Order: sequence, then C-alpha cells, then structure tokens
Amino acid sequence: MTLVLDDAAVRSVFEWRSAIDALRAAYAAADDEGRFPPRVLARGDSGMLRTLSGVPGNGALMGTKTIAGSFGERRMFSYLVALFDPATAELAALLDGNSITGFRTAATSALATDLLARPGELDVAVIGSGFEARKHVEALAAVRRLASVRVFSPREASRNRFSTDLSHTAASVEPSGSAEAAVAAASVVICAARSYDETPTFRGSWLQPGSTVVSIGSTLREQREVDPETIERADVVVADMVEEVLHDTGDLLAAKAAGIDISGRIRSLADVVAGRRDGRTGPEQIVLYKSVGSAVQDLAVAAVCVEAAKKAGLGAQLPIHIQPVEK
Repeated sequence: MTLVLDDAAVRSVFEWRSAIDALRAAYAAADDEGRFPPRVLARGDSGMLRTLSGVPGNGALMGTKTIAGSFGERRMFSYLVALFDPATAELAALLDGNSITGFRTAATSALATDLLARPGELDVAVIGSGFEARKHVEALAAVRRLASVRVFSPREASRNRFSTDLSHTAASVEPSGSAEAAVAAASVVICAARSYDETPTFRGSWLQPGSTVVSIGSTLREQREVDPETIERADVVVADMVEEVLHDTGDLLAAKAAGIDISGRIRSLADVVAGRRDGRTGPEQIVLYKSVGSAVQDLAVAAVCVEAAKKAGLGAQLPIHIQPVEK
C-alpha cells in the first residue's frame, strides 16, 4: 500500500546529514539530462501549477513534485510529492512537500558550499532571517564548522531572534545593522531574501576575494536578489538547473541586459559533484551558486524521509490502491 506522510511526520524524521549524503549520490548519478526535464509552469488569472519530475539514475524512487499557488486576496501555496517504484510503477508514497521544499534547498546549498568554499571553518553572512535562512545555517553546520554567523534582515527583532535561536550552530551568531556590514568579513554569503520591490538585496561591490555566494531567492523572471555586478565578478557560476538559471531568473536576465556573458563560466552542480567539471580552482576566486530548485533535490530528500518514516513506524496507509496497468 501507499505510505502517506504529512508535514509533521516529515519534520520528525528529517536529518541533515542523511539528506546531504542522499543528494550527493543523486547528483553524482544525474548524468542524463532526460532524467530531470525542465519544470512545467501553468499560469492562470487566479492561480498557478508548477510540476517538477524526475527518474533518478541510481535506481531510487522516481516521482513528481507539484506546487499549487492561489493568487486571491491571500497568496497561498501547497506542495505534493508523489513517489513511484521504477521497477513496478507502484505508487510508493505521497508526502506533504512543504517542509521538504525548504529542507532540500538548504541541504543542496550545503552540499554545494562544501564543494565550492575554501577549505576549513566558515565565516557566514546571512541576508534574511526566515525559514530558508535558518535552515541554511543549520545545513551548513552539518558539513562544516561555523566560526561565525552574522545576520541581517530589515526588522531588528527578527535578526535578534534569529541570533538567539541559531546560537547553537556556530561559535558566534550575531545580528548586523546592515547587509554590507554582515558581509564584510564573510567567506560564505547566504542570500535568502528578496526586497518587496524586487530590487537586489546584495551588491557585488561588497564581495571579498575568495568569497562563495549562495543565491536562492530569485527563481522567476520578475524576481531579483543579487545585482549584475555580483554575477560579473564571479569567476565561476554553478547552477542546479543551468538553462533555467540562465533564461528564467531575474538576476541572470538583468545581467544579460547589462551585457554580462557568463557562458564560459557557468556549469551544473551535477557536473561538479560528479567531478566532470571543476568548481573553485583557486583560493582568491569568487564563486556563485545559483539555485532555482530541482526534482533531483525533492525526490532524494523525500525518499530519505520515506525510509526513515518506515523505520519509525510513522505515516498512514492510503485507503485505496492505485493499481498499475499493463500496456
């Protein structure tokens, strides 16, 4: 029968190290572009539906994540992950994908940062103090020792609360009065916030040689997070979905409009994980990791949660059987 996991079950069984290890294996095996096609986005006046699908190259569960959005008086979203056994086409699991979406983004960023940042402990700057920002710090702490974390967000109360709540992740976690001040001594910068008017929240002029920038907040054409100078100064740009990053994110479209060509500097995260392409090749290089999200991430993390839930005896059984048919 099909296992069904709600968000509470997903949260209770999730573990950073297991998720990051699963992502490393999934990306190392994602060598066939046909396995993870581009996202499909349907838009209407009152809502949208986005679908991500994939068939992992390591024999793991295949599946889809569907994101439904309502554009009424309140913008509401729901996430559903469906996993299938590739050998039998059986529907193996249905999961609430809300927390998986946040967990997989942060876990993939931690994997990328571990590969791209200079060796040793990290001094981290975080722009943003919400769910994604918090999860990114927790995920980074699972792969590297964090010497310091400095956080900026517009509301003083939010960054103070962030510093208190995340104090266990680093030797020092402190609020900063501005984004520029937070970045000043950072070796890794996490950009996890967009401005309300979609002007960039991060400036390339703030970057120090050797920095690694993680940008996760601009995933659509109308969204902005980092400015064109950030992209111009990057010696290497690593993307989880190269074509979508290049052609469907506001940051890269703005850079292209400014005459910035990164065609010789961009590579896929899968190629870096598998060793087919280099990431950082020198300590003074500036490296940008740009993420829009991928089914590779959703399916790997969801599968880990399913296995953990089975061992813990959590979840419910779907009361009906979705029967595969032979054709």
